[in-house]
Amino acid sequence: MEHSLLFLGTAAYDFSPKLEGECRDRFDNDARRASCALLDGHILIDCGPHLLDSLRIARISASAIDTVLFTHLHCDHFQKSSLSALAEGREHPLAVYAHTDAGNTLLEVPGIAFSPLPFETPVGIAAGMTVTALPANHDSGSFPEHLLFESRDGKRFYYATDGGWILNSAYAHLRERGTLSLLVMDGTVGDYEGDYRAGEHNSIPMVRLLLKSFETVKIIDTETKVYITHIAPTLHAPHEQTEKIMSAIGAHTAAAGLLVKY
Repeated sequence: MEHSLLFLGTAAYDFSPKLEGECRDRFDNDARRASCALLDGHILIDCGPHLLDSLRIARISASAIDTVLFTHLHCDHFQKSSLSALAEGREHPLAVYAHTDAGNTLLEVPGIAFSPLPFETPVGIAAGMTVTALPANHDSGSFPEHLLFESRDGKRFYYATDGGWILNSAYAHLRERGTLSLLVMDGTVGDYEGDYRAGEHNSIPMVRLLLKSFETVKIIDTETKVYITHIAPTLHAPHEQTEKIMSAIGAHTAAAGLLVKY
């Protein structure tokens, strides 16, 4: 079975003023919206401030989404108003999954059914698909998790943003589960060294090192599709140049409107 991931936003928090003007009604590779993605046309990963605009531009009805998962609750990934609009007017509550401790905040939003994602515990979210939350190296107060999706047909997809490097327990779990079909990584910082964000965000040099290690232990192989997202435009070269940098290491740069099949 073929699966798909549609990027609806790929930015870190430094949003371009163009989003309020010339890019209000279109996607732009350098005027990026808040990071979120749509899996298999109905499973949303993160629900931030630009979600409704992204859905409108992509011509996707909110009613097509029946499941929402959160990587964490920072304001560029979670907006109550966006989640409320998504949940409004449904016959059945919108299924929402996140870190166990995020429940108190999420349950303030009407029209949702919250389910916790305990670490390293597969949870069924759709027919033939489970998600396993793994710990992320990010602000603990935002309840961060990275998400490993596994389908009955053996496809594995790991969505790993926000977070710097990889924590040991997550690394061990990925090694045990087998080679990924798709890997989406945090790429907040550009192609330079010395940035202070290394404790909770990746730079391109960090991604280079991680991918080599992932290859060594067979978390990825030459068939794995690899993308960076959560890209801070002010810390990166323009998209076209960044894509050339990533292509040289066998990876790619995500952009809103990009549909990846795996």
